[in-house]
Amino acid sequence: MALLRFLLTVFFLVGLLSRFQLVNSQLVFHDQDVVEAIGKELSVPGWGVMNTTDFCSWHGVICSSNSSMVERLDLSGFRLQGNVTLISELKGLKWLDLSNNNFQGSIPFAFGNLSELQYLDLSFNKFGNSIPSELGKLRSLKALNLSKNWLTGAIPDELEGLENLQDFQIFTNNLNGSIPMWIGNLTNLKVFAAYENEFSGGVPVNLGLYSDLSLLNLHSNQLEGTIPESICANGNLEFLVLTQNKLTGTIPDSIGNCKGLSSIRIGNNKLIGGIPKSIGNISSLTYFEADSNSLSGEIVTEFAKCSNLTLLNLASNEFNGTIPPEFGQLNSLQELIVSGNNLYGEIPISVLKCKNLNKLDLSNNKFNGTIPADICNTSRLQYLLLGENSIRGEIPHEIGNCVKLLELEMGSNELTGSIPPEIGHMKNLQISLNLSHNRLHGKLPQDLGKLDKLVSLDVSDNQLSGNIPPALKGMQSLIEVDFSSNQFTGPIPTFAPFQKSPNSSFLGNKDLCGDPLSGGCGDLNGYDHSVYGHKVSYRIVLAVIGSGLAVFVCVTVVVLLFMMREKQEKAAKEAAGNTIDEISSKPVILAGNVFVDNLKQAIDFDAVVKAVMKDSNKICVGTFSTVYKADMPSGMILSVKRLKSMDKTIIHHQSKMIRELEKLSKLIHDNLARPIGFGIYEDVVLLLHEYYANGTLTQYLHNSSQKPEYKPDWPTRLAIATGVAEGLAFLHHVAIIHLDISSGNVLLDSNFRPLVSEVEISRLLDPSRGTASISAVAGSFGYIPPEYAYTMQVTAPGNVYSYGVVLLEILTTRLPVDEAFGEGIDLVKWVHGAPTRGETPEQILDAKLSTISFSWRKEMLAALKVALLCTDMTPAKRPKMKKVVEMLQEITES
Repeated sequence: MALLRFLLTVFFLVGLLSRFQLVNSQLVFHDQDVVEAIGKELSVPGWGVMNTTDFCSWHGVICSSNSSMVERLDLSGFRLQGNVTLISELKGLKWLDLSNNNFQGSIPFAFGNLSELQYLDLSFNKFGNSIPSELGKLRSLKALNLSKNWLTGAIPDELEGLENLQDFQIFTNNLNGSIPMWIGNLTNLKVFAAYENEFSGGVPVNLGLYSDLSLLNLHSNQLEGTIPESICANGNLEFLVLTQNKLTGTIPDSIGNCKGLSSIRIGNNKLIGGIPKSIGNISSLTYFEADSNSLSGEIVTEFAKCSNLTLLNLASNEFNGTIPPEFGQLNSLQELIVSGNNLYGEIPISVLKCKNLNKLDLSNNKFNGTIPADICNTSRLQYLLLGENSIRGEIPHEIGNCVKLLELEMGSNELTGSIPPEIGHMKNLQISLNLSHNRLHGKLPQDLGKLDKLVSLDVSDNQLSGNIPPALKGMQSLIEVDFSSNQFTGPIPTFAPFQKSPNSSFLGNKDLCGDPLSGGCGDLNGYDHSVYGHKVSYRIVLAVIGSGLAVFVCVTVVVLLFMMREKQEKAAKEAAGNTIDEISSKPVILAGNVFVDNLKQAIDFDAVVKAVMKDSNKICVGTFSTVYKADMPSGMILSVKRLKSMDKTIIHHQSKMIRELEKLSKLIHDNLARPIGFGIYEDVVLLLHEYYANGTLTQYLHNSSQKPEYKPDWPTRLAIATGVAEGLAFLHHVAIIHLDISSGNVLLDSNFRPLVSEVEISRLLDPSRGTASISAVAGSFGYIPPEYAYTMQVTAPGNVYSYGVVLLEILTTRLPVDEAFGEGIDLVKWVHGAPTRGETPEQILDAKLSTISFSWRKEMLAALKVALLCTDMTPAKRPKMKKVVEMLQEITES
């Protein structure tokens, strides 16, 4: 009997196991069918040509080790389109990443049935309508990212059930309503980013009270009320961004409890009161921006305790008193911006001793006293803005020691004396020299002509006299000038920037004459020609009339011939039946120019437009633009950059844009791709560049190297790496921060000389000075520095990181983001993690290069050390680009 029971139990267990295996096998076959169907629906690249019996090895597909069910699906960055509802049939899915595609329509309600899902990223698509309430059923979800879509409506209350949620990002949508109170009850929440929406109401008063919140970014909404005390209740907040809202009240004193806060950005609100003294408790504070509020009182000395403070922006408030002398202790301070307040006293000498100071903006205050002789003790000062104060005395001759200055603003003060010729020593002065509205006298120094990079010169409303020196023709980059309201005499020198300026730039100088002022200079040599002056006049008049008639006749003949030819061509086109279509589709050009004189005849704007309209001419698609190849009737080939729709706002600032492009066209460096022209149309901006047949560095590294005829060439790669570094170092030298450094934005000419492109995007999208900041995501995936996700700041150290990724690409011939690295690991993490995997540096390098010769391997290992320094997780530890160039040059020379 016992034996019978034992046998029955065995049979039962065997049957149960067989049934489980059958069900499991069915699920596996089911997942395979679903994955194949997804591949067909979305046209996933590479899936159709792979072995269908091993679908778990397909790109982006990861299966569980024991059951072969799909646990992870990563289809990010493929620019896919189609219906994604099928994905909801993968019941074992724990990770779903569909970011950076072109999916449209509503987010499928069926995604709510993926009960095992822990990570869902649908960001950077075109999903519309409201957030499905069904997502609230995903109780295992830890990360939800719906950012950069077209979502509308309120945050559904059904999401309150996502108790495990740690990372909640919904930025850059059209969401509205209030931010629900229950978000503050999510005990595991660490990151909440809901910026660039239309949220109203207040910030939940319990936000940060029950969780270890580390990042809160709600900028660019319509939020009202006060900053809640709760955000620092647990003291774990690292990044606080509330700019561009309607917040009122004071800065909570409890903010000092957040000892780990790195960035506080609360500008463009309606905050009142003073800065709490508890701010001195935040030793890790790097950025503090509270500009454009109604804050008042004195600037607290406690800021001096924030030893890591890099940027302090208190502009456009109601602060009074003086700048605390203790600020001289801030050795990390790079930018101090206090313009537009009621501050007074002497120019703070202690601050000028901050060795890393890059920008000092004291403009539009009540500062008095004189300009100290040792104003340029700090060798890194690039922006000195002292305008609209009551500064008196003379400009010290020591001002010439400010050799790194890019911008000098001293207008609207009470300065006296003459302009020191030493200003001509500031060879890097580029953006502006403004000495207007003072009491300066004497002559303009000839040495100003040495400022060959200067774009804007303003000396108006002074008591300057004498001639405008012809030596100023040395200012080859000059675009804007203003000599008005002085006592200048004599002829205006013949110099294109002078003659192109409005006459208002020279008015108010009664003895000044010549173009662009009306009327000539008359007889400047003192000779009396009154006896025969009329005869000469009659001869001139007759000559002018005769010449005019001749020109009129010639023009009339040419016009008649042109009209006859046009009529014949029009008749031919009408016969072909395509004239109406062509005319109706031709966009209207609002402005356009070619900066290089000898290319103006070779470039046809109509041909440029036609080329951009054909997808077959498309070369590549970048973060901010799409690039096309355009064949000109002259035989010239152009590379035409079409700015994306997100940047169309610049069309409404044409004059500003044109000035920036003109400046960039004069920015000469062997490793920069400069614009040679532009065209502005009703709804699009086209930038013209030379065409480089060798394509991009991406194509050279990842396409050419796979061809059979490929020959390893490390010296060429090292030369490319050095050239890119030199181009970026130059940009940083002239205070331009690149927005999108990647191998795809490095062009190669016929000799494989690298040229950094997309430079103009950095100026058109963000023409602000100093540390750049934009709302759009700056950079390509895999190249974006880790700190950008929290700070949303584009910085020079961030550029260095992105360059480090490019250098790692050159050394490894691997893509920045590759499934082969493993889950959540990119090229940087893969390289830095080599020691923990037991791998040597040699194993990281491209073996096709490193095994050719010992000298190549030695140089590659030295370059790898540079790349590791550049990609350090801590921005402050990364080298400057100038230092990177020096290290690479040492490798080449050795």
